[in-house]
Amino acid sequence: MRGWPCFAAALCVLCQPLPASAAPLAGVLDFSAAELRSIARHGPWPPPPALDAGNAQAGREPAINLGRALFFEPRLSPAGLSCASCHQPQRAFADGRARSAGRELLDRNAPSLWNAVHERWYGWDGAADSLWSQALRPLLDAREMASSAAWVRQVIAGDTTLACRYQQAFSRAPGRDEQRVMVDAAKAIGAFVGTLVSARTAFDEFRDALLRGDPAAARYPLAAQRGLRLFIGPAACSTCHGGAMFSNGEFADIGLPFFVRPGVVDPGRHGGIQALRESRYHLLSAWSDGGDEAALLKTRHVDAQHRNFGEFKVPSLRNLAHTAPYMHDGQLATLDAVLRHYSELKLDRLHADGESILKPLGLSAEQRGDLTAFLLSLSAEGATRWRAPAQGDCKIRP
Repeated sequence: MRGWPCFAAALCVLCQPLPASAAPLAGVLDFSAAELRSIARHGPWPPPPALDAGNAQAGREPAINLGRALFFEPRLSPAGLSCASCHQPQRAFADGRARSAGRELLDRNAPSLWNAVHERWYGWDGAADSLWSQALRPLLDAREMASSAAWVRQVIAGDTTLACRYQQAFSRAPGRDEQRVMVDAAKAIGAFVGTLVSARTAFDEFRDALLRGDPAAARYPLAAQRGLRLFIGPAACSTCHGGAMFSNGEFADIGLPFFVRPGVVDPGRHGGIQALRESRYHLLSAWSDGGDEAALLKTRHVDAQHRNFGEFKVPSLRNLAHTAPYMHDGQLATLDAVLRHYSELKLDRLHADGESILKPLGLSAEQRGDLTAFLLSLSAEGATRWRAPAQGDCKIRP
């Protein structure tokens, strides 16, 4: 399934046989059968491979090579900005800012691109339904890269190596059809971003060892185990942060202010759905390469409702040790600040038909420490040490 396989794959875990209760392993909490089932749902990792929806270039090495070059190419923007200006490899493909900066200071920050191919929607408001369509948004936004189809075509056609890689990927030279060249470039970038799947984490090793009854599970710190028990139990974090991605892939109002500046609010998901419907580039558009029907259903049936106003995407918690500050506009600087927010949640800050599942958690300092230990175990080794593989000269075979 091309569009959102991780979402479906998470459900397959329910079909796998699980032990009736945790094995009596020294150094491991006595997790109940219900707790084991909850833990099992947060894996396995890595999930089954996924491909960018509506993108015939997804998974193809020539397109990935072109996309990698374009991702780091500042000439794509008249302002000298590249995708990597905000999605920096050394910062887990985010930028560490509360609010990102393109040609202007933006209203939100750049989310990490690790594992983005396993998401359902893109951007904090979900205004894009694929990696390739998301690549076009900052490229064309006057506040971000401020580029155009004509500019992108000129950059690619005017550079010998880029033009060569384009021809390798698409079996044609970058011609005069500016829109086609720009969309092709976005699909190549989507193909590259689709390769960014992060490594296994300490939690993944613990989960698998625990379900096998392997004594290796005891290597997982007790504080993290206690935090996991809170996460899947009393704190109910897994209600929204479920599955192998630690996200349900949807949107929520969590009681944070969404004022951008005096007199201006960020509409969040409500505005994102409107932007998706108005876009010329989505999975139902003529620019999409199609795909299986399940990948198209989300776009065909999405509908803006009043409750969507001020909702933002439930982010994946993988690699969150490297992606502070937190929330769509960096309102919360640390993990402890995030846990304090949920601990002291003011229900009157939720909009009228907000999420009734939310309630103040009243966490103690010790519980916040345990949850932090667990959350930090969701970050992979090497998430900030990505290096682009070396590429040789591009040559077109006669």
